[in-house]
Amino acid sequence: MTRIHNDPADFAEEALAGFALLHQRYVRQVPGGVVRRRPGASGKTAVIFGGGSGHYPAFAGLVGPGFGDGAVVGNIFTSPSAQYAYSVGRQANRGGGVIFSFGNYAGDVMNFGIACEQLRAEGIDARTVIVTDDVLSASVDEAHKRRGIAGDFAVFKVLAAAAETGAGIDDVERLGVKANQRTRTAGIAFSGCTFPGATQPLFTVDAGSMAVGLGIHGEPGLETVPLRSAREIAELLVRTVLAECPDQHDGRVGVILNGLGSTKYEELFLLWGEVAPLLAAAGLELVDPEVGELVTSLDMAGVSLSLVWLDEELEELWRAPVDTPAYRKGSTLTPVGDADDDGLQVDGAADLVQPGSELSREAAAAVVDLVAVALATVREHEETLAQMDAIAGDGDHGRGMVRGLDAAFSAAAGTAERGAGAGTTLARAGDAWAEHAGGTSGVLWGSALRAAGQRLGDVDAVDAKSLVAAFDAFSATLTRLGKATVGDKTMVDAVQPFGDVLRGAVDRGLGAEPALELAALAASNAAAGTAGILPKLGRARPHAQKSLGTPDPGATSFALIMTALAASAAPDK
Repeated sequence: MTRIHNDPADFAEEALAGFALLHQRYVRQVPGGVVRRRPGASGKTAVIFGGGSGHYPAFAGLVGPGFGDGAVVGNIFTSPSAQYAYSVGRQANRGGGVIFSFGNYAGDVMNFGIACEQLRAEGIDARTVIVTDDVLSASVDEAHKRRGIAGDFAVFKVLAAAAETGAGIDDVERLGVKANQRTRTAGIAFSGCTFPGATQPLFTVDAGSMAVGLGIHGEPGLETVPLRSAREIAELLVRTVLAECPDQHDGRVGVILNGLGSTKYEELFLLWGEVAPLLAAAGLELVDPEVGELVTSLDMAGVSLSLVWLDEELEELWRAPVDTPAYRKGSTLTPVGDADDDGLQVDGAADLVQPGSELSREAAAAVVDLVAVALATVREHEETLAQMDAIAGDGDHGRGMVRGLDAAFSAAAGTAERGAGAGTTLARAGDAWAEHAGGTSGVLWGSALRAAGQRLGDVDAVDAKSLVAAFDAFSATLTRLGKATVGDKTMVDAVQPFGDVLRGAVDRGLGAEPALELAALAASNAAAGTAGILPKLGRARPHAQKSLGTPDPGATSFALIMTALAASAAPDK
């Protein structure tokens, strides 16, 4: 995965383009992902899978007759933007509503949730079914916080097969939720994974050891133990998933023994030879077991075991035929619906920009300059931010921030050149950030900047008081979407003290420049203080102890940006 690439930043987009070119019989590429080349029947509920790249066959490889109607694809290990999800949802809609299904990660929850709001505003019934199968990532009492890993496949399969029968959206959703409630997964890793262009993996596992409780985004395991034999690994995985069998079941289970990317099929077959007898000895009847790579994590060496506890209606859907680029089952399906359609749905209205006042246009030019400063700052610290994020997360924070700011700068510059005021310029920058960065930070920064831009408007000059009002809008949007508070070890830990100090300084009569300087110092101190906090939200939460001693990367990047902006705005600059 690290050897074949052009610009590593373009890896996911170029890989998706090549996939769509190869599999034209099944899919066509649309903004944000792919949809079926031949759509399902008119009135069908469209089932769409989504998440970051790096998990193939999930997500695009599962689009085709009997399975997905579309897939939304983000950058590597990064949630696709709300705009991408909205785009694929519109393209895949057949009049029966849209269901997005994805693993339980903060960025995915936010971005797909916003896409649903956008689709519902257009009269399209849009819903989400979130997968929470990883039993090692949270306790039973906090099962709603569990990650979605290889159990994604089981839930996707049930949802898609139900929709294929012509069931209405209420029934499809019910069956998908039921499948998630009856799916359990546990996994281990033998080595980490490496981003394209990177020289080191996101985490390492010592020789002779294995990491228990892996994630699928480069997160390290929850516990490192000595490497065990195949029989002992099988016993560990089976014991873990059977510990949470549903109270009501008839002993029939769908099974997935999933390779994470570089575990050889021969190893998986050998392990299956140990797993299957243990499941049978537990009194279980194995229904159409799957052994292979279904939900991967770049080049990670690892394996997971998933069980989906079947009943009569779930079993029928689990066994239903499928024909996709990466997965086939049962008899060949005949495509239904419309003939090939390469057209895109596009908005008829032009992307118009209303001119701002002269004062606001001057402020818009300053907005462009400040976004450029922020971009340069994050580029300078990209590797440091990535290393911080890799301690207990997936290591993509630095790259995601650069992608977002790069898009924001291009959008801001283009919008200002067309005569827009400061508010529109900042709002368009936020939109571009959210669309191109994806992930949690993408939707948070993008939505918050849009809110700040709307508060600024395109008429008045920007002074200290309007700056405070805009930042209050930024902060309110951030906390509303992210649902974090001070002490959760997130960006909010730096945002709130910044806002408090900025507001207090302006209330005392200080101008914008000195107020910004004081606020940036408060943010920097607060960001450094997050090193002693255990994370309560996000991908770092399952690895809370590992994050102690390391500041939160989101809070750190915010503080770095604010410090650079304050320095740029100082009179001697």
